[in-house]
Amino acid sequence: MIDYEKTKAWRSGPVRHAYTERDTILYALGVGFAADPLAAEELRFVYEKDLSAVPTMAAVLASPGSWMRDRKELGIDFLKLVHGEQGVTIHSPLSAAGTLVGESRVTRIVDKGEGKGAVMHVEKTLTDEADGRLVATVEMVLFLRGDGGFSKNGGGDASAPAAPATPEAAPDATLELPTRADAAVLYRLSGDLNPLHIDPAVAGKAGFPRPILHGLATYGNACRGILARFCGHDASRLKSIRARLSSPVYPGETLVLECWRQGEEEIAFRASVKERGVQVLANGKAVIASLHAE
Repeated sequence: MIDYEKTKAWRSGPVRHAYTERDTILYALGVGFAADPLAAEELRFVYEKDLSAVPTMAAVLASPGSWMRDRKELGIDFLKLVHGEQGVTIHSPLSAAGTLVGESRVTRIVDKGEGKGAVMHVEKTLTDEADGRLVATVEMVLFLRGDGGFSKNGGGDASAPAAPATPEAAPDATLELPTRADAAVLYRLSGDLNPLHIDPAVAGKAGFPRPILHGLATYGNACRGILARFCGHDASRLKSIRARLSSPVYPGETLVLECWRQGEEEIAFRASVKERGVQVLANGKAVIASLHAE
């Protein structure tokens, strides 16, 4: 069972991550940019000439590694852990190459009850090593399905405010975003080498007919759509993006991204798979510098 006090006190310490333009291009390819080589507006994310970084790449930079699995004394049942939500807030533009320092900490652990699991929030800050500026704040929410009931031993935090549901009205914009058949093979090279995403035998043991796409790759594809539809492919205009990862995607499927304008700077969104009609991202929210449609 999870040890609340030890887990809540966990800190990663500084994690230094030097990345290159090649890494930035590889991430963009993994989340679907430039699948059409004639899409000139997407070249800025895959071509070293005036290269821009996709904002959601912040989620994979300077991460603390598999600390939940390695720190046995914390009592986290790693095999029953599910990545549930992801958020990225950009404070200053992410450079196409550079060195960032990440520092991660647990900010919230909520006991949902014995047999119901727990919810853990982990925050990572990214600062530029060269000048110390804060570049991004990244939050992931994890469902610890095997760790409910820990509060009977003391500890536990209040639940975070619920994310607003997407509107019932018809969306203001609907985009179809095809994913590459080799999307997971590409995306894993940005850091997540879990064999679930490449090895058919491992996927089969997990109950899937074939390897699944990383949840963060689905999230990055949603960022691709929002940059295209509302930011004119200008990455500097995306201030934050958050969503719940509600179901897996198989590489090669088509995402249907539905978006609602909420004021001048906020966009609510969700995504489903066209081929199966399954919702894969829920309760999405993006904040941009100014709202317009291309």
